Amino acid sequence: MKKIIRVWDLPIRLFHWLLVLCILGSFISVNIGGNAIQWHAYFGYSILCLLIFRIIWGFVGSTHARFTSFLPNKKSIQDYLQGKSSRVLGHNPVGVLSVFALLFVLCVQVATGLFVDDEIAFQGPLAKYVSSSVSSFLSEIHEGNQVVILALITIHIAAIWFYKKFKGENLIKPMISGDKEIDPSEEAKYLPADLGRASKDGGLQRGLALVILSVIAVVVGYFITK
Repeated sequence: MKKIIRVWDLPIRLFHWLLVLCILGSFISVNIGGNAIQWHAYFGYSILCLLIFRIIWGFVGSTHARFTSFLPNKKSIQDYLQGKSSRVLGHNPVGVLSVFALLFVLCVQVATGLFVDDEIAFQGPLAKYVSSSVSSFLSEIHEGNQVVILALITIHIAAIWFYKKFKGENLIKPMISGDKEIDPSEEAKYLPADLGRASKDGGLQRGLALVILSVIAVVVGYFITK
């Protein structure tokens, strides 16, 4: 009988899939152009709220959502690449680098987007506080960074396929259900301590996440409409 362990709490799962939808929506809307650029801005503001939430949840969230639970070091990365490390319930050392890289470029994207001014259809809420040359420079970064985001997303998807195809690990299912199913024959590949570190995912955690996200949305909404 498979051992079922809660790894990803509901707030993390909702963050992940809402981020996917917002990124997809932002790419579609910016390529449509015209009046759709306003939707691009809405998706951008939503991504900003989600990123702030993820950073906060990385300190106060459940076990596997906390940054302290998966911060990599040189040795852990080397051991993983050499196949010497045990399996992990959450992010593996190399996967962590991908996660941090994607979060970083998304932060760059939303930050620069706040200063964009195309002088036609859209002006970011902070564009009025900088010179036109600075706004133009940040707009170029905002546009060029799209390629980096697409590249990292492609790598992310390729890694998911690789783990499913060659390692027999379904990384998508746990991000939907929250649970990781471990066959008894596979338990020895995990550290015993890791198998006992299930994430809390009760009403308290979910309520806290809702309060945090609500406060973030109100604060962000205030500043972008100020």
